[in-house]
Amino acid sequence: MTLRDYQQQSVDAAIAHFKQSQQSAVLVLPTGAGKSIVIAELARIANGNVLVLTHVKELVAQNAEKVGLLTQEANIYSAGLNQKKANGKTVVASIQSAARALTKFTQPFSLVIIDECHRVSNESTSQYQQLLIHLKTRNPNLKLLGLTATPYRLGLGWIYRLHYHGKVGNTDTPVFDKCIFELPMRPLISKGYLTKPIIFDGLSAQYDFSELNAYDSGEYPQMEIDSLLNHQGRATTAIIKQIKQLAEVRKGVLIFAATVRHANEIMTLLDNDAALITAQTPHNERDDIIKRFKSQQLKFIVNVAVLTTGFDAPHVDLIAILRPTASISLFQQMIGRGLRLAQDKTDCLIIDYAANGYDLFYPEVGQAKPNSKSVPVQVHCPVCQFANIFWGIVDDDGDIVEHYGRRCQGLINNNQQCDFRFRSKSCPDCGAENDIAARICNTCQSTLIDPDKRLKQVLNAQHHHLFKCAQMLLLNQDDKLLVQYLDIEGNDFKQTFNFSTPAQRKAFYAVFVLSHTRTPGLRHPQYNKIADVLADQSRFRKPDLLLLKKNKHRWDLVDSFFNYQGKYKIDMS
Repeated sequence: MTLRDYQQQSVDAAIAHFKQSQQSAVLVLPTGAGKSIVIAELARIANGNVLVLTHVKELVAQNAEKVGLLTQEANIYSAGLNQKKANGKTVVASIQSAARALTKFTQPFSLVIIDECHRVSNESTSQYQQLLIHLKTRNPNLKLLGLTATPYRLGLGWIYRLHYHGKVGNTDTPVFDKCIFELPMRPLISKGYLTKPIIFDGLSAQYDFSELNAYDSGEYPQMEIDSLLNHQGRATTAIIKQIKQLAEVRKGVLIFAATVRHANEIMTLLDNDAALITAQTPHNERDDIIKRFKSQQLKFIVNVAVLTTGFDAPHVDLIAILRPTASISLFQQMIGRGLRLAQDKTDCLIIDYAANGYDLFYPEVGQAKPNSKSVPVQVHCPVCQFANIFWGIVDDDGDIVEHYGRRCQGLINNNQQCDFRFRSKSCPDCGAENDIAARICNTCQSTLIDPDKRLKQVLNAQHHHLFKCAQMLLLNQDDKLLVQYLDIEGNDFKQTFNFSTPAQRKAFYAVFVLSHTRTPGLRHPQYNKIADVLADQSRFRKPDLLLLKKNKHRWDLVDSFFNYQGKYKIDMS
């Protein structure tokens, strides 16, 4: 068997890395790229013993099969497959079975390969870490390699510390040291290694999940989803009716439901050629459903957060997404279930009935999507020139209107993260810039006062007022720039800026532009006249709150608060 070009490149990257480093590493390959072939080739060429770990018996069997195609047959240690051989040149094991039988793994391994490695926790008490600790007693120089299609997890961050493209990953709690190879999905489709996806938003009806707020994990509250779906029952009926019509010329249909209750409702609208799989489905029943689906005795599988990984049914050619997600990676994983090649399969129809608003080829941004209009945008650092990918908003021409980046992700001297911050707050003790969510100054270690705590202290004193800004207007008044802030009751606070001299124009830039810009780090045009500012006013954002202090004859601005989410926030709608 000959490896595809990108498979060989990933193998070469692993060889080159481990020849010069003991650091753990990650290969990122899209769903359907053939990670099991890469694993098998690494097992074939390894000088020592290799242990392959994964979390489901289907992947254990799949990886063992591919090893057998390229080199001597692998031994399997998996209770689910009724095989328990822990020794040999290559051992493929389920982590659950291996972690419960550490004393069976007595031989030294030179390399551990973890499939679906985004599931690995760095908690010392986790199954993966307990097994790795045990294996290192047999070989302190054990090398660790992970493979995944999704190296980022909402709520946890990147699974690696550094990326070979010269960007920082997770500097706090990474599981792996370095991403050494990453392949995007687009070239696999263009070269015919994956099936062509045809993606539509809901055609006949669509759910509106826009009012829901996701957890850090990217999941949404189940009770809130069920409550919302109770008021959209007609949408479900229309959606399933359309799916059944589209399925008439399709071979296998995979439906991703939002909750178990939602899935049961869907099942009542389907016929006898459908089955449901949830986390509570018994293993034997689940195996039987998947077997009947793969043999095309069943046409539909409805599932709830189960079949996103470790499920391989190449004939799937229609995917219906009826659940919201705040994770690009999860969205791409769901679609990936239908992109494997199969005989007489020319495309895979994907319909997003949940209006998630993702493009299949979006890069992983590394933070939750802030709103439905956001798309990935490229923002160059003005200091190191690294091309950052942040969430942002663009106009009809594709120009950046606003971005939500905080700190440059580029690596500079000796793999240190560039210290330029697009948005920051200053330490009152040393003046150093810190992340806007920081609680401790990264320079002097002083405690940074929580905005709510500070506001409470100030407002308890006399002569202070918290102005809750609903609107910001920019006007030309008597050859001066007037910035007028309005609250919901029509009260206003005004600032004025002169533009007569270069010093006055510089003062405007320092006082107003730097704090109000929607695109920090990107160069603004030179504002020589008030008319220049008015023509460009869409590039400025209003503050949420203004802290004002009363002097004898006027109110003075003490501080402005942007992106404020504390207890003093009010609904402006």
